[in-house]
Amino acid sequence: AAVFGLFFFFILGGFALLIYFVVRLAGGDSQTAALLWLSTCGLLLLLPLTIGWVGRRAFRGIAKPLSALMNAADAVAEGDLSVRVPVQRRGEFGRLTTSFNRMVEELELADQRRRNLTADVAHELRTPLQIIQGNLEGVLDGIYTPTPEHIAATLDETRQLARLVEDLRVLSQAEAGQLPMTWEAVDIAELCADAVTGFEGQAEAAGIVLTAIVSDAPLSVTADYGRLDQMLSNLLANAIRHTPAGGSVVLRATATSEGIQLQVSDTGEGILPEDLPYIFDRFWRSDRARMHRDGAGSGLGLAIVRQLVQAHGGRIEVASTVGQGTTFSIVLPFAR
Repeated sequence: AAVFGLFFFFILGGFALLIYFVVRLAGGDSQTAALLWLSTCGLLLLLPLTIGWVGRRAFRGIAKPLSALMNAADAVAEGDLSVRVPVQRRGEFGRLTTSFNRMVEELELADQRRRNLTADVAHELRTPLQIIQGNLEGVLDGIYTPTPEHIAATLDETRQLARLVEDLRVLSQAEAGQLPMTWEAVDIAELCADAVTGFEGQAEAAGIVLTAIVSDAPLSVTADYGRLDQMLSNLLANAIRHTPAGGSVVLRATATSEGIQLQVSDTGEGILPEDLPYIFDRFWRSDRARMHRDGAGSGLGLAIVRQLVQAHGGRIEVASTVGQGTTFSIVLPFAR
């Protein structure tokens, strides 16, 4: 304060002498010099006030939002994904704050999905592992006799584990965009015929009529034949699983303005409207109590179908009416 006060005093004195000599040279009197000196002092006092006001505005408009963003970024780096920055201003900083909050929300959602996936995988692996462990311990303790039926039941559980691991591998590769694809011209009629042939026995055993309706016009698409067959197999298996005896499952293939449309329709139990947004999530089931009973799958089939459709540049939609049935529609572009 003393240094700046002395500095300010010398500035005022220097201006007073300068104004006095300028006024004297211009022929003015001492009263004119005093008025000019007072006006200069007022301007000198107004200048720091203006600078202070501008600095305060700059601090509130730039430094404070940046400080809030930096503190929030430090909190995110420490693992706190619940932090959010209040959006107090419009313009560039407002958009920056909104983008930051959206990024943190996506990180929080991804972290929650990771936790859910870990819990779901552990849950799915636990059941077959416990059955296998219990069967083997029973054999070693002499409780069970290692009959062919008992060994076959244990083998079925190992196959269930193998299917689960393979589904997880395919799903993770598809989500990362690293799924190997073999692009070729695929005849849709041949694809549908093969898919239906593979499930005729299962449908007949369940008392379900399985048919394929393919347009008479030649239908072809550039795709991976094996992945398309996997998509249809998952949809057909899901439709047969949820269709009671006496029902029907239909596979349709037609050409649209957007590309080739594949539809799998059933006359099964249908899906509740509140469940429709979640049917493509990993390990989702409408009835969590069913688990592996009654041939229930791992809960990855529809998630894999969606990823495979997206890998082909297409889209998948679902329409369902409770008690009447469900239709899955896939649209694939004519060319990649």
